[in-house]
Amino acid sequence: MPDKRDYYEVLGVSKTSGEDEIKKAYRKLAKQYHPDLNPDNKEMEVKFKEVGEAYEVLSDSGKRQKYDQFGHAGVDPSYGGGPGGGFSGYSGGFGFEDLGDIFDNFFGGGFGGGGRARNPKAPIKGSDVQIQMPLDFMEAVKGAKKTISVTSLQNCKECGGSGAAAGTSPETCAECAGTGQVKVTSRTPFGVMQSSKACQRCGGKGTVVTSPCKTCVGKGRVRATRSIEVNVPAGIDDGQSFVLRGEGDHGLNNGPAGDCLVRVSVRPDPIFERDGFDIWCEIPITFAQATLGDEITVPTVDGKVSYNIPEGTQPGTTFRLRNKGVPYVNGRGRGEQYVRVLLEVPRGLSAKQKEALKTFDGMVGEKNYEKRKGFMGKIKDAMGI
Repeated sequence: MPDKRDYYEVLGVSKTSGEDEIKKAYRKLAKQYHPDLNPDNKEMEVKFKEVGEAYEVLSDSGKRQKYDQFGHAGVDPSYGGGPGGGFSGYSGGFGFEDLGDIFDNFFGGGFGGGGRARNPKAPIKGSDVQIQMPLDFMEAVKGAKKTISVTSLQNCKECGGSGAAAGTSPETCAECAGTGQVKVTSRTPFGVMQSSKACQRCGGKGTVVTSPCKTCVGKGRVRATRSIEVNVPAGIDDGQSFVLRGEGDHGLNNGPAGDCLVRVSVRPDPIFERDGFDIWCEIPITFAQATLGDEITVPTVDGKVSYNIPEGTQPGTTFRLRNKGVPYVNGRGRGEQYVRVLLEVPRGLSAKQKEALKTFDGMVGEKNYEKRKGFMGKIKDAMGI
């Protein structure tokens, strides 16, 4: 297995850093490397996972203690030199799990077997769920109230989450006497040792359901869909997400519910195009408007506004409307709107109109065409004519 970087180095903190400093460092790096902000960037995706792995260990006091004492091998049994990971290649005939049991007995569960001493009745947070929500362009810019359908695991109403049929309740496991753990005797190079392992009969829960609920089949949770009204934040962009706290899967043993991650997909608009928090649009103008200047009507996300284009405006000229762009998400201010003018050449002219245009063209000299005059000068210099 390739060497892993030191977790403290990954987060850029010292070994004496406290929980708040570690959390602050993680949030900063997670935002920097987040896949939503770096689409199709595999390197950033790898760094994002690396930062998450480091934080998972250093934010947990138990895992951090093991990591500080034994390095990556203390928190990842597959990390090591042998084909089976860890110390499985040792000629004495014991593997990583046995070694973990040895350290459990000597140091009170401070090595590989510490996870088996977990309280089977401890609350467990539910898993997060993710949904996709389509939005119109203006809904994303201005924000909106939307009703969404969320499918998640919820506590079974029939049994109240116990998993037992009506009139019954889970029974204490006879194998482990409700502790969720059983003692196992192992022969090691140090002698006969005892360690604790999860009870196989109850799966470490300490209780067994002998008469399972027919609705949830003894699981205590069922998958159900419910409608939720949410406030979409103004300024959210295509591919971005927002979180609904506590709207994910219900937890186990009265643990908190997970979250719901809402990822938005924004439909394109026929008039506006978005670039970050700025908005662009194109407006066709006539030859006369470009030549003489004119007051034109410009559409914005806030409605129509008037804008005076100056005399002699050239095709492709871009004007800026301040503070007419997209509002900053969860912040003050907003972007700009940029208006690019397109010169439309008229078609289907009548004979009279063509004659009038020729007369006008004959009245206009080279001095009225700055770009043309400059271009013709370059041709003369280049060709010597």
